[in-house]
Amino acid sequence: MKSATALAAVLLVGATASCSLVGGGDDNAKNNTQVVLVTHESFVLSKALQKSFEKQSGYDLVIRAAGDAGVLTNKLVLTKDDPTGDVAFGVDNTFASRALDEGVFAEHQPTVLDPVAAYELPGDDKHLLTPIDHGNVCVNVDDTWFAAHDLAEPRTLDDLTAPAYRNLFVLPGATTSSTGMAFLLATIAAYGKDWPAYWTDLMNNGAKLTAGWSDAYEVDFTQGGGSGDRPIVLSYDSSPAFTVKDGKSSTSALLDTCFEQIEYAGVLTGAANPTGAESFINFLASPEVQAALPDSMYVFPVDPDIELPHEWARFAKQPTHPYTVDPADISANRDAWLREWSDVTSR
Repeated sequence: MKSATALAAVLLVGATASCSLVGGGDDNAKNNTQVVLVTHESFVLSKALQKSFEKQSGYDLVIRAAGDAGVLTNKLVLTKDDPTGDVAFGVDNTFASRALDEGVFAEHQPTVLDPVAAYELPGDDKHLLTPIDHGNVCVNVDDTWFAAHDLAEPRTLDDLTAPAYRNLFVLPGATTSSTGMAFLLATIAAYGKDWPAYWTDLMNNGAKLTAGWSDAYEVDFTQGGGSGDRPIVLSYDSSPAFTVKDGKSSTSALLDTCFEQIEYAGVLTGAANPTGAESFINFLASPEVQAALPDSMYVFPVDPDIELPHEWARFAKQPTHPYTVDPADISANRDAWLREWSDVTSR
């Protein structure tokens, strides 16, 4: 049974996984005995799976992790002419178009699952990025708090600006968090050119911005395992599966507020070991890793044949029609949107 405390512990493991993880690599590759993975701080791969990859591939796995998907993308762009690894995992559909525009990823020929075509990035005609997992960024609420305060829970984006929910919502910022960026895109999809007015109303209603997801969920959210005082938080559709006690979840995801998020892996341009990078991408798409994703990284596998954990089947409900924004529009407007968002939220 997972909890917010357990979630924090897993994130800590991911954040400290920047050291070399040495296993059963052989010497037949000489200058390419390692595969260096560049990823975000929430990446978690069990030691058993690490060793499995090393045994299957003959390479030692080195993991370099820092920041979230936004920070990861920025670092990949800044180091594109001298990459710090061979393969990257964790660039998502809110940032992927920027990475492609900057030439971060190289062509490769991984053996991928047939069903992942449904999650391929629109505009990625050369298939530089391989979908690995998916989920939705959604507003979550603390059901127990609302029951105790005899207050109806919000259901929609509009509800979050209502006076009844003043000073109750906490979320990560769009410039510092991929989760926050996803929510900004949800509001753009929902309100079109009127999205700045929505954000003005949201901030005037006391919404609190944090640097990242962990600050919002683990510190300020009332079900985050600390002493938070805000019962509405931006999180994920899978989050209620990790607040289960006695067969009941204490939180709910608001499925009318969600934005679809897909994470990708790709071979870095100029990689020292592109063959090893391809091997690792194939490994991420394998059934053994796909089956581990829900419990290790709280995301849905792209392989539809993977059986989800029992509590996911009950509590990790997914939206039928999540908000989406075309990656080409994100690429063309991201900087302008973020500048305007910063202006609106800093008033």
